[in-house]
Amino acid sequence: MTPADGPAVIELRACALTYPGPPPVVGLSACDLVIRAGEFVTVVGPSGAGKSTLLNVLGLLDAPSSGSYLLDGIDTGELSDAQCTALRGQRIGFVFQSFHLLPYRTASENVALALTYGGVPRKGRLELARQALRQVGLEHRMDALPTTLSGGERQRVAIARALVGRPSLLLCDEPTGNLDSATAESVLRLLEDLHRDGMTVVVITHDAAVAARGQRTLTIRDGVMSERVPL
Repeated sequence: MTPADGPAVIELRACALTYPGPPPVVGLSACDLVIRAGEFVTVVGPSGAGKSTLLNVLGLLDAPSSGSYLLDGIDTGELSDAQCTALRGQRIGFVFQSFHLLPYRTASENVALALTYGGVPRKGRLELARQALRQVGLEHRMDALPTTLSGGERQRVAIARALVGRPSLLLCDEPTGNLDSATAESVLRLLEDLHRDGMTVVVITHDAAVAARGQRTLTIRDGVMSERVPL
């Protein structure tokens, strides 16, 4: 099965978000979007264009003010706040520009923390964390503290933390923004490897070169989303 034939992980239907005023501010104009399982989609646009608004909607951090958002076929508008929080924890892995690692916890412990509220016993959490770190090529740094890791290694720990709960969507916000070009390239190759293994990946970026790595590229400007079809 190719991604084009796969089930929809993300489906936006006339989805919009307007922040209340006065005056009201349109963060995202009404849009339709389908991202299917196994796709690698990038979102590009200048600062203030609406990328963060889209991220917040896709990540179930903000609810649309109109339209609907279905995640894995579940209409999120019908869920309570607690149900949205649970769905986010089960289905979405987040990777941010800043790594958000606890400095006095090892790489394994940082990754295992993502499973704290998932009902997994402590010993099981650590083993799953180590499996996720092996997946991102950090089996030799499992017991290292973040302060001893390079920027690329810290981002790989953050990616492992996002993967450890086995989400259906990996949502990345400027994942190479704090990295030098060589390190950024290694992180992008890792995301491409995860995509080839079947992960659905969405990368939000201001960098056109990063955006070009996706199978599809969405452009946001002044809250309006359009799709740039690759040649």
